[in-house]
Amino acid sequence: MKKKSLWIIIGILAAALIIWSVFRPTGKESVNLETANVQRIDISSSVTATGTVEPVTKVEVGTQVSGIISKLYVDYNDVVKAGQVIAEMDKVNLQAELSAANAQLATAKTEYEYQQKEYNRMKTLHDKELISDSEFDQAQYQYQSSKNAYSQTQASYTKVKRNLSYATITSPIDGVVISKAVEEGQTVAAGFSTPTLFTIAKDLTDMQVIANVDEADIGQVKEGQRVTYTVAAYPDDVFEGRVKQVRLQPTTTSNVVTYEVVIGAPNPDLKVKPGLTATITIYTLEEEDVLSVPTKALRFRPDPEILKGLGITISGEPARSDSIKTVWVKRGDSISPIQVIPGNTSGDRTGINGNLQEGDEVVTGLMAESPKKQENVERSPFAPGPRGGQSRR
Repeated sequence: MKKKSLWIIIGILAAALIIWSVFRPTGKESVNLETANVQRIDISSSVTATGTVEPVTKVEVGTQVSGIISKLYVDYNDVVKAGQVIAEMDKVNLQAELSAANAQLATAKTEYEYQQKEYNRMKTLHDKELISDSEFDQAQYQYQSSKNAYSQTQASYTKVKRNLSYATITSPIDGVVISKAVEEGQTVAAGFSTPTLFTIAKDLTDMQVIANVDEADIGQVKEGQRVTYTVAAYPDDVFEGRVKQVRLQPTTTSNVVTYEVVIGAPNPDLKVKPGLTATITIYTLEEEDVLSVPTKALRFRPDPEILKGLGITISGEPARSDSIKTVWVKRGDSISPIQVIPGNTSGDRTGINGNLQEGDEVVTGLMAESPKKQENVERSPFAPGPRGGQSRR
């Protein structure tokens, strides 16, 4: 029994010796400078949104009179000119109303002319004191009433005549018919609102996108910024435009506030169609060929004691201003401060203005390295490996 226990103790000691030989420290941790080169990059930032493609000018054509559509002269996608007749309504009732109004106008005119003559005669007699004041007043009243009635009848006639002209529907602009809401024989009722019969787009080669930009991004959007957008109809094509207008009226949907941004979208090949949903990228910042350094180089502060141990000397003092930053440039065995003005950031790099040249080596931090251990013992692939590698501070 004692012999068995002895063998167990020997086995435990042997296992401990193997583990110690694998994981024992083999050297001290070393510290080195971490550096990077000054590079020129393109800096950009963007805002994404969705919107709808629409014609720049779109006119809804209707009519102010009720009746039956007797003739249609255009259909979907037809090109029309300003003043071109595109539809006609049945005019029988309107022409009858015009004839009645014309007869009433003639009667009112006859009555007015008669009362005018009668008034002039009564005025002459009244001036000679041959009639009483009451008779003259009566003649004057009848004359004035006939004059007013004549004016009212003239207005009614003008209205009926204009309504007859509304029965001939013409295009107000040069463009393309993109919507037709009536057919021949259909009755149109113009009550409290004017019914829309056609929608005409002025120029489909000049489109616009109405985008809904989130309130968190709208502050970055300005007129004139470059825009790219895609539509599902042409997934491989990228179309370009410019921000034309940022509208101030907010829209709230499900507690989400958005603002409309109008984007000019040239469409010379008529590829983009009205109503398509566009996925939009607005480039709120674009800078090309900008001198840049890693952002952490602007935060590096040298430790004289550590650098002394590395054999590196410090020459110069850092900037003491909030607007001016310092980067440390390594030249040989020394580092020196260069004052720079930071600009915009792209990823992990920041654009700068200062006395730096492309290719200069700037210090970004100190890097601590632990020597790697040699493993001569066969280990299970499922067992965790020894801790090591690199750590940065």
